[in-house]
Amino acid sequence: MGFRHPATALTLLSLAVCAGLPVHAQIDPYPRNLLHLGYDQPLAGRGPQAAYAYYYYNNPAFRQTNLALRVAVAPVYFDGELGFREALSPHTDLGLAVSGGGFSDNYYEIRQGHYLRDESFNGYGGGAGLRLYHRLNPDQLIPLNYVLSGGFHYSTYDATSKTAPTFELPDERVNLSVRTGLRLAGREPVLYPDLAMELSVWYEHEWRLVDDRYYGFANDRKVVPGVGTYWLYAGLNYSWTNIGMQFTAALTTGGSHHSDRFSAARLGGVLPLAAEFPLILPGYYYQEISAARFTHLSVSYSFSLSADHRWQLRLGGTTAHVEYIPGFNQSTHWHTGVGPDLSYTSKSDAWRVILRYGYGLDADRKEGGGAHSIGLLCQFNFGPEPNWRHLLRW
Repeated sequence: MGFRHPATALTLLSLAVCAGLPVHAQIDPYPRNLLHLGYDQPLAGRGPQAAYAYYYYNNPAFRQTNLALRVAVAPVYFDGELGFREALSPHTDLGLAVSGGGFSDNYYEIRQGHYLRDESFNGYGGGAGLRLYHRLNPDQLIPLNYVLSGGFHYSTYDATSKTAPTFELPDERVNLSVRTGLRLAGREPVLYPDLAMELSVWYEHEWRLVDDRYYGFANDRKVVPGVGTYWLYAGLNYSWTNIGMQFTAALTTGGSHHSDRFSAARLGGVLPLAAEFPLILPGYYYQEISAARFTHLSVSYSFSLSADHRWQLRLGGTTAHVEYIPGFNQSTHWHTGVGPDLSYTSKSDAWRVILRYGYGLDADRKEGGGAHSIGLLCQFNFGPEPNWRHLLRW
C-alpha cells in the first residue's frame, strides 16, 4: 500500500527507520510504544472523515533474538509484520506482513471541490504479503536498502447512508501486487523527528481480479485490470536542538499508468502520519485532488517561543503541480496550501500536542477565497517499556 490508495486515515502503513542509524535492512532495531492521534476539520463546506487514532508497537527482540514484531492497531484496523533478521544472508531480512479491518478501503468522491457523498462508499478488507529487505552497503553509516515485496489484498464494498440507491457498488475483488524500490536512509514513525533523511524510488504493479469491472451510475466508471505506479521521495529533517529550531523539506513526484479512481494519487489534508508518503495540502479536504501524475513539495521552519523550547511555532507551506485523472480537471494545475502550527512538548518529552491551521490558496470552492481548516495532532511516547507515570510530567 502506498500514497495512491483511496484508504481512510485509519489505514496504517509500515514506516522506515531513522536516517544515519546502523540499521540492519528495514527491520526497526529500536523498541517503540507510541500512540498517535490526528484530526483535520474544514471550516467551510463538508469533506470526508479525516482522523486517525492508533497504537504503534515495535519489539526488535521478540521471543528470539532474530525476530522482530511490529504492529499498528487502530479501533477497527490492524497492520503488523513479523521480521526475520538475517533470514537469507547476514544483510538480508524477511518480513511477513498481515493487515485488515473495517473502513480500510473507503472511497471518497470529490470533484471540483465538492464532496459527493452519493457517489462515495465504505470499503473493508485485508491481506498478507512477504517482504525482502537487502542492505546494499553494510560498511557505510547511512543505509541503502533494496526492498522487494509481494502479496494480495481482498476488498469488499458497502453503501453508506448517503450513497445513492441507484449507484452500483464495485464488486468485491482480490488485488495482487509487487513492489520494488531503493531506499537511502529513512524516517522514524514519529511527528517531526529531530533528524531524518530519506531518498527513495519505487515502482509497484497491481493486478485487480474482479468479475465485473464496471460500477457507478449505469456503469459509467471502470476498474482498470492492471495498473503500474511509480514515485520518488526525498525528505530532510534537521534540528538545532540547542536553540529550538527545525527545518523540514520533502519532495515527492510520481504517477501511474492507466489511472483510475483507485490508482490515482490523492492529495489534501494535513495528517502527516496517515500514509507512508503523505501528500498533504493545508486547507484542502482530505484526499481532495485525484491526480494521474504529480509533483509535491512541502517546506516548514519552526522556532521556539519559550526559553525551555517547549512551546514552538512552525510556519509551513506546500505546493503541488498535478495532472488530473479523467473527469477531475480543475481550472488550475497548481495547488498551494500554507499555515502555522503551535506545539507544546512535555518536560519528559513523552508527549506532544500540535494545533494546526491551514489555508488552501487554490482550493476550488463556490464561495471563493480559498479554503480553511484546523487540525489537532497528538503523540504519546510510552518509552521502551510502557510507563504511564512519566506522561504526567508537564
